[in-house]
Amino acid sequence: MSHIRSRFDKPPDELVVKYTSSLQYDWRLYSYDIRGSIAHARMLAKQGIITSDDAAQIEKGLALVAEEIEKGVFQFKPEQEDIHMAIEARLFELIGDPAGKLHTGRSRNDQVALDFRLYIKEAVSQTLSSIRMLQKTLIAMAEANKAVVMPGYTHLQLAQPVLLAHHLLAYFEMLERDYGRFKDCYKRADVLPLGSGSLAGVTFNINRRFLAEELGFSEISHNSMDAVADRDFAIEYISAAAVCMMHLSRLAEEIIMWSSAEFKFIELDDAYSTGSSLMPQKKNPDVAELGRGKTGRVYGNLMSMLTTMKGLPLTYNRDLQEDKERVFDTVDTLVPSLQVFSGMLDTLRFKPENMKNALDRGFILATDLADYLVNKGEAFRNAHGIIARLVNYAVKNNKTLDTMSLDEYRQFSPLFANDVKKITMESSVAARNVPGGTSPGQVELALKRAKEIACNR
Repeated sequence: MSHIRSRFDKPPDELVVKYTSSLQYDWRLYSYDIRGSIAHARMLAKQGIITSDDAAQIEKGLALVAEEIEKGVFQFKPEQEDIHMAIEARLFELIGDPAGKLHTGRSRNDQVALDFRLYIKEAVSQTLSSIRMLQKTLIAMAEANKAVVMPGYTHLQLAQPVLLAHHLLAYFEMLERDYGRFKDCYKRADVLPLGSGSLAGVTFNINRRFLAEELGFSEISHNSMDAVADRDFAIEYISAAAVCMMHLSRLAEEIIMWSSAEFKFIELDDAYSTGSSLMPQKKNPDVAELGRGKTGRVYGNLMSMLTTMKGLPLTYNRDLQEDKERVFDTVDTLVPSLQVFSGMLDTLRFKPENMKNALDRGFILATDLADYLVNKGEAFRNAHGIIARLVNYAVKNNKTLDTMSLDEYRQFSPLFANDVKKITMESSVAARNVPGGTSPGQVELALKRAKEIACNR
């Protein structure tokens, strides 16, 4: 770092060194930084800007640096400020003067933008794989429970019967939208910024197309100022992660409710539950609760990044040092959450008998009765009012729909006949045979589509 301080008459204050150092977290970019530097050295040699011998020494030295970091023997020093300077300083110690040629035609501004994009691309790939794993778990659960009928809810009140498989596949659809968002994010990250210099480009005859091919980028940036100042790709990752965590949080909420004694729709596996320090009978859904809770930290990371970026003039500003921790924390939260949720779901056990018992409460077939009258010629709004009065009567007389006599039904409409007794949970589900509906046939089609997506795309 001494060459950077040549402009100044005295060294930085010790507190400033600690305050400005990012080594404690950006060391995680070391492999991307070394990849970028090797590609840059090869390009410089290819263009005749440095000799092939110098490039070979640089590449060999960088390989040694990578080995030291991976073995845990690399000495990180706060005064070296960031991972870029730490690697360069060690390269000087290993190969001497040729190390000084590596930074020809680049700035730390386009260097860190490159490293960060490489990291995001890899993080997106890992995230996509984890989403697919969870989707496949949901598909397997739906496949195994195709015939199970459960209550569907609105306002957390009993609404209409649905197939359990249909309910589970709703989360498949949410995750599929998440998958699409992350794939879009990858496209935005897949742009090479190296060659932009500090902000205006470089004067050397560099070959950016060669760099893009070496580093696996689909295109190169079109504006050097935007390239070093842009963090949209990082914000987009966190934004997509926030939506994905929201979906996991909704699933977590249902897992928490379903595992309670009030619902008892599921039994969580012991490996994904915890106990109480006081109450020996407790089996707590802590994995789901933590997933729900960790959603907030991802939201916070998104707001932090948006706030950091909102007032920055072009081009690079040191505020951008704050981007790494927000992204690292988001990746470290989202990917394990997807993975642990997959394991939790894969091992839980459904209790169809309790779901069936829940169906018997709350007049869940009321809508089917209204539809029955419509099919007999009654206008829907009139039918709705008739069934509302019928339910009110049943509540006041402590009756259920299946214990009411035909005479009682006919007090509310002469259209009721013996066939009203044919309305069941199964007939209710089967009747909703429209694309996207909960009928067995439609759920079978949805399962087929989900398998094709999860296995082939």
